[in-house]
Amino acid sequence: MTTIKKIEEIKIIAEGGHRLAKILKLVIKRVQPGINAWQLDQYAEELIIKAGGHPAFKGHAGFPGTLCVSPNEVVVHGIPREKMVLREGDIVGIDIGMRYPAQGGLYTDMARTVGVGQISKEAERLIKVTEESFFQGIKTVRVGSRLGDLGAAVQAHAEKNGYAVIRSLCGHGVGYAVHEDPRVMNFGQKGTGEILKEGMVLAVEPMIAAGHYDLETLDDGWTAVTRDRSLSAHYENTIVVTSNGCKILTK
Repeated sequence: MTTIKKIEEIKIIAEGGHRLAKILKLVIKRVQPGINAWQLDQYAEELIIKAGGHPAFKGHAGFPGTLCVSPNEVVVHGIPREKMVLREGDIVGIDIGMRYPAQGGLYTDMARTVGVGQISKEAERLIKVTEESFFQGIKTVRVGSRLGDLGAAVQAHAEKNGYAVIRSLCGHGVGYAVHEDPRVMNFGQKGTGEILKEGMVLAVEPMIAAGHYDLETLDDGWTAVTRDRSLSAHYENTIVVTSNGCKILTK
């Protein structure tokens, strides 16, 4: 069941989100050719603990990392292993979550896709359109609008630019847990889906593929890749529905 957060809870989530956004910026600064995903993961965990938080993903449903590190055709849930070395021209999604404060706190979740060194114009465009799709989606968010309005806006912007929205994965509620109701799809029809209410906290996260939206999961049980191995990008923030629209909490 979708929950409504109290004003004091939203303040805590916003403080955690602000700290998490700073951490992600520092992690992204270390994204360069030759670094491996495990190094990024260890750095992120150190920063989260120093900020008074706890890594939201580590141990969640058995996931082994603090970050999801997802290069190129990996859409999400890439395990941050030492053997995953980033190369010039790669693009990589960095997904991070935190419980703040560490004991008994509330959760935020966010992600960015960035280039490793010099990347192709097409990769740059995919990253840009994915970010734009997020902002097109949240333009629809207000008290009384529906989740289908958000999904339809994300889908329209991605498809207008020749891309496909991933359909088998979605955003979600967040706050008391790292994943809560409702499911926040990146496609849909206007005027359908759950009605948004003030105080809903949502992780909105367009995942966009340059090719087809079909996915498969690798043998590790986590890593989700495009079936046609086309490039993909991911952009996510935690937002709260307000009386006059919405507010991004992870910034």
